Amino acid sequence: MLKSFYKSTLIAAVVLVTSANAFAADKVYRLKLAETWGPNFPVFGDSVKNMVKMAEEMSNGRLKIRVDSANKHKSPFGVFDMVKMGQYDIGHSASYYYNGKVPNTLYFTTMPFGMTASEQYAWFQYGGGQELMDEVYSAHNLVPFPGGNTGVQMGGWFRKEINTVEDLKNLKMRIPGFAGEVLAKLGATPVNIPPGELYTSLERNTIDALEWVGPSLDLRMGFHKIAPIYYMGWHEPATELMFIVNKKKLEKLPDDLQAILKVAMRKASYDMYVQSYALSAENWAVMKTEYPDIQVKTFPPAVLSAMKKANDEILKEKASNDPMAAKIIKSQEDYLKLVRVWTDISEYGYIKSTKELAN
Repeated sequence: MLKSFYKSTLIAAVVLVTSANAFAADKVYRLKLAETWGPNFPVFGDSVKNMVKMAEEMSNGRLKIRVDSANKHKSPFGVFDMVKMGQYDIGHSASYYYNGKVPNTLYFTTMPFGMTASEQYAWFQYGGGQELMDEVYSAHNLVPFPGGNTGVQMGGWFRKEINTVEDLKNLKMRIPGFAGEVLAKLGATPVNIPPGELYTSLERNTIDALEWVGPSLDLRMGFHKIAPIYYMGWHEPATELMFIVNKKKLEKLPDDLQAILKVAMRKASYDMYVQSYALSAENWAVMKTEYPDIQVKTFPPAVLSAMKKANDEILKEKASNDPMAAKIIKSQEDYLKLVRVWTDISEYGYIKSTKELAN
């Protein structure tokens, strides 16, 4: 009788545990994501949509993510705080937007005269970049991940030519991140404006010039109608957006869903880079044929030299005042020295040596 009781109790326990596991496997986890961008924003918003779709499909419907755009949460530059405080579980934004709040977030988007997208991804994944980013964000209950790259960005839209450094003085320009600090050192007035307000700010003369992304996004914004001089880039050679996840919320997910979420973010990041590259190529061709009045220019050597000098001086100052900044800056500089040799030999060398054959 006692043996039979133990046997029946064991069977009941096994059934109970099996049922509990089956219930856990079927449980749907719902997360909320806040993005800096407006609804259906091209490329940037596509990265978010792709990530959400992949996470749901790979989890067989167990992971569902609701996306609130800037028009819903009303705080395009408040994503960092909203995710940190748990109001949202995930955010999609750009790290350098939060320089004023946490200065060392600045370095993880892109740096003037720095790494290209392929070089920067190598640094993130194999050169210690992700670990440094984790260290900066962990103090704020956040786990950061690369969230999509635009590649090299153009230098911006201007009403007037920039022929000398003097032409930068008192120029009010929408330009975020480290590049804004560089231009400020040269006498310009950098401002940061949400994407949805860029055209209006330019049209109403609130700003004199702006940079946004490049052909992938700029043409549809209509900036060329007001400021037709389009300068080549120097300031953002590899603009990486980011996903930030509330650390406590991430840790509450089952291990398999944590892995699925990370894979979905990584894949969406790569997809955005490819999409941005493709659209830039297509829109550049459109621009050359349909908008012949756009004047494409390169900043004069003396201006670029002044920008580089200011950039180096600011980097030196930041490194001397903040050990963490010094750690990140050294890591980036060391990795750039290492990887650029191969970039010159491989990609640049290939393009240079075969360019005439292509013609």
